[in-house]
Amino acid sequence: MDFVVRIQVEVVEIRILIEGKTYEAAGAAEAEKLLKQRGAFAIMAGGQPRDLSFISQARADGEVEGLTFGSKEGRDIYRHSTAHILAHAVRELFPDARFAIGPAIEDGFYYDFDVPAPFTPEDLDAIEKRMLEIIKRDSPFVRREMKRGEALEMFGRMGETYKTELLESMQDDTVSIYEEGGFTDLCRGPHVPSAGAIKAVKLLSVAGAYWRGDEKRKMLQRIYGTAFSSASELKKHLERLEEIKKRDHRKLGRELDLFSMNEEVGPGLILWHPNGAIIRKTIEDFWREEHLKAGYKLLYSPHMARLDLWKTSGHWDFYRENMYSPMKVEEVEYEIKPMNCPFHIAVYKSGLKSYRELPVRYAELGTVYRFERSGVLHGLMRVRGFTQDDAHIFAREDQIGEEIKNILDFTLFILNTFGFEDYDIYLSTRPEKYVGTEESWELATGALKAALEHKGLKYEVDPGEGVFYGPKIDIKVKDSLGRAWQCSTIQVDFNNPERFDVTYRGEDGRQQRPIMIHRALMGSLERFFGILIEHYAGAFPLWLTPVQVEVLTIAERHIDFARQVADNLRREGIRVEENFDNEKIGYKIRQSAVRKVPYSVIIGDKEVEERGTALSIRKRNGQSFGPFTLSALIDLLKEEIKTRR
Repeated sequence: MDFVVRIQVEVVEIRILIEGKTYEAAGAAEAEKLLKQRGAFAIMAGGQPRDLSFISQARADGEVEGLTFGSKEGRDIYRHSTAHILAHAVRELFPDARFAIGPAIEDGFYYDFDVPAPFTPEDLDAIEKRMLEIIKRDSPFVRREMKRGEALEMFGRMGETYKTELLESMQDDTVSIYEEGGFTDLCRGPHVPSAGAIKAVKLLSVAGAYWRGDEKRKMLQRIYGTAFSSASELKKHLERLEEIKKRDHRKLGRELDLFSMNEEVGPGLILWHPNGAIIRKTIEDFWREEHLKAGYKLLYSPHMARLDLWKTSGHWDFYRENMYSPMKVEEVEYEIKPMNCPFHIAVYKSGLKSYRELPVRYAELGTVYRFERSGVLHGLMRVRGFTQDDAHIFAREDQIGEEIKNILDFTLFILNTFGFEDYDIYLSTRPEKYVGTEESWELATGALKAALEHKGLKYEVDPGEGVFYGPKIDIKVKDSLGRAWQCSTIQVDFNNPERFDVTYRGEDGRQQRPIMIHRALMGSLERFFGILIEHYAGAFPLWLTPVQVEVLTIAERHIDFARQVADNLRREGIRVEENFDNEKIGYKIRQSAVRKVPYSVIIGDKEVEERGTALSIRKRNGQSFGPFTLSALIDLLKEEIKTRR
């Protein structure tokens, strides 16, 4: 529950507004007490989060917002305070530990430690138990400010080399520290008033993490945890984590034989198995068909190009850390491609274009390669080689608005078809490092904003998160567990047409510069597939699933007829597998359900006798129905596939 506090110094009383209700407090002490009663453990003053005690310093003409666990800022403060308690517990149990950083993260927190030996699961249990003891002590968090030099000297005496390194990188003359129950930490704050404000905490895991993310630096021990404002909320979250674990695409990828990675091939490079490959083909076929309907022309481009191409595009200057080292071919340097856009520009420039031909829409499922450190690789979600569903539109300035609206419609259609109907939209503006004029950036940003507003789509502005050549719209889909995933992006680019001297002949006969729109609907095909696996928990809708029907026999005498049924289904374009093994039918049905096959057709004496006029059908959820004629079953399957339910 968030609310506003107004302080009227000249009349002594403080007026507190809580969800439209007015409360009066006689002075800061009473206001602080009332805020605590209403669940606030910090405040927002002057646009900055502050400790609750700061209310006594609030200006008479300022507004103070009470921060509770219900707000993102409040949750971050709550969890960062819990990370501080984690560090306190480690100090008491492991006196030789040295301390790095302990921020709040989405749904939790972590703290990095330098310890002589890695933490064990038993260590985590002991640390969590000690955290609960510290919370019970309920010592206050006390903020102190000191000169940076004094702090350097203090943490130097304590042997806290990571804290001193952090201090050395700071520019401020004055820094803040927090003390709680005898434990001191370097921290900007704010914190909850005391340790007892933390109601429910759980340590989740431990992992290695390089100091400052640099693989050349020391590997630290990172303890992850989470904290909630009540035990019931924590329980729900832990249940959700268990569900996430069950849906892990790496686990399901193995169980359903969809894909794998191999150290001999190389980390971050995906091997698509037959089951995964048929799903990928289905996605690609749908993608191509819809793009052709939408007026796009399909392209294929090489996997590498001369290094000079990437210098012209600006990638070599702005994106080099994500690119691989160039290779020499006949003394000429070549670069494996991190993007498809320069190739699409080359296709556009292969012939003269008139204003009548614009917009020109090129689309490609183009495989690109980007350097990702081994520590951040994660299944299909973070890889080194992936296929991007890329498209580039070359348009006149007067066409941009309509094209962006069309792309938004197309994007949402594609996402909805795959079962994503909830999403967050962000408008990302000019970053610090950029190319082009401020004028062109304002024009491009305005076009994106106008299209969003015309479509009535809610969005947030994400300041400074545009790409170096232009602003963008990012769409994050929410899966069945409510998690947000970055997929779709729409970017307006005035820069590359200039760099590559891209033109068209205008109505007046003069050469004019088109505007380029970059867009991806699914983003990385690998990542999108990983999201789909977790969204559906591997139980894909019929149109996507690798095996749509499995034909099962009860006994060996049923095989000949069962094979006829399977062949008939296959001829109708249904993806079928046969299980004629000498196993009990109950076992075969269970195996089919484990493999998440949508439909099983069970063939026994009755089905053979009826010759396809009374088939028994079982769905993967355990529901049995029928009898069905073979032709009725085919019609049912085709309709479900056609509607992509």
